[in-house]
Amino acid sequence: MKIESEIEKVSSFQHLEMLANQVVEGFISGMHKSPFHGFSAEFAEHKVYNAGESTKHIDWKLFAKTDRLYTKRFEEETNLRCHLIVDNSSSMHYPELKSNQPFYEKKIGFAVLASAVLMNILKKQRDAVGLSVFSDKYEYYAPEKGSDRHHRMLLNKLEELLVQPKVKKTTDTITYLHQIAEKMHRRSMIILFTDMFQTEDDEKLFNALQHLKHNKHKVVLFHVVDNETELKFDFDNTPRKFIDLESGEEVSIFADNVKEEYEKRVEAYFKNLALTCAKNQIKYVPVNVGDNFEKILTTYLVEKQNFG
Repeated sequence: MKIESEIEKVSSFQHLEMLANQVVEGFISGMHKSPFHGFSAEFAEHKVYNAGESTKHIDWKLFAKTDRLYTKRFEEETNLRCHLIVDNSSSMHYPELKSNQPFYEKKIGFAVLASAVLMNILKKQRDAVGLSVFSDKYEYYAPEKGSDRHHRMLLNKLEELLVQPKVKKTTDTITYLHQIAEKMHRRSMIILFTDMFQTEDDEKLFNALQHLKHNKHKVVLFHVVDNETELKFDFDNTPRKFIDLESGEEVSIFADNVKEEYEKRVEAYFKNLALTCAKNQIKYVPVNVGDNFEKILTTYLVEKQNFG
């Protein structure tokens, strides 16, 4: 075992945890006591510690001042179970970043940090979180738990996803959503991060999303895109070679020749996705890699309130 690489690994996932915490703290302080006032798991009061109770919430700072044992009683304690699903196919490792760009301006980086941000909120409320990762195979599965050790393990796994895969990985969304659905026995909120690039037809995809909803699960689909190039097709008009990141297929074109038709088709595809999700009671949220994480957090909090 190389100690340097181990130190790098540890500092790396701590960096992700710190970033996620900064995003959440910034969001909370901006909310003040908004309609979501209870969610931040702020403690409501101290109560005297009784022998035999769990020592988990003893306020040791107060003990140092008063020499008496008190525990923190928290408001808004919940028992939510949340399962995060991340698409790690090759198309999610786009766009290629310049050396000065932060990792979360790539689709996979955005999904990783967004997942870490949600984990941070879930941890604050002592809710259980699990994680699935898929591409052309079911890469990773961890059931919902709430321990610190479990959180560290998931953060470590999320960090690993930031490494560009050496081989092209296609997306088999349908197969693995069905497999994930089979693992989800207790009612949960299921949050999926994907760019929705898959070769199968949309009907099969929505059947798989519907399967995720069995057992009264709540499903939230974050559709991660790079607006500038994937939505607006914003390239200069020099001849360019476009390469499919998953199949390796190449096509050389002038961007201006196809821009109008491309944008029309993409807009129609997005509208159809939104409509079909609404019909199936799946919360559909398109997110751009350049955006902040407010939309992620607000969506989560609203859906959690509706989950009940």
